Amino acid sequence: MKKIRNKETGFTHAPFLSGIKNGAGFTLLEILIAIFILAVVTTGSFILIRQSVASVSQAQSKLIAAYLAQEGIEIVKNIRDTNWLTPGNTRDDWDEGINIGSDYQLDYQSLEFPDANCSLGAENYLRYDGNFYNCSSASGTNLNTKFKRKISTSYKGFEFSQAYNDSVIRVISTVEWEERGTTKSIEVVGHLFNWYYGY
Repeated sequence: MKKIRNKETGFTHAPFLSGIKNGAGFTLLEILIAIFILAVVTTGSFILIRQSVASVSQAQSKLIAAYLAQEGIEIVKNIRDTNWLTPGNTRDDWDEGINIGSDYQLDYQSLEFPDANCSLGAENYLRYDGNFYNCSSASGTNLNTKFKRKISTSYKGFEFSQAYNDSVIRVISTVEWEERGTTKSIEVVGHLFNWYYGY
């Protein structure tokens, strides 16, 4: 390839660059503006990604908390149903072992309310063993989580008839957790009825 020497500047340039005029390159100011625009776009993208990840984490925590709150209601239902199915129990034994009017912590293995294996304290978090949330002591693969659950019960009276006051138990299951420095909670309310008419 033949190079042509410019007589005015003393520089050589290749003929294939002959379409570019002298001084037509990027100036330092244009390069700085381009870098600034690129930095703004990149920073905005990273902020958006970070907020998306945080939103996914919050949604996951809410979903787990909702399931744990519902499980609290189901645990007390299971105790009621076990009372009906225990040989020798009558229909009137439906609320046996369900302590009314207190806040307790239960797990899926609880057979009575309150459960002696679970205690409700300021630092008593549910634990996760890889499969289930429980209130056993933390050790090995049974690690603390950020969730606390309390279950309270009361008899639900009806205004129209005093006879039904002891036939309905109101169960409130509340799950609390810390998320980004804020205490969050979900509460589920259920009612247990003495509807079984077995023999």
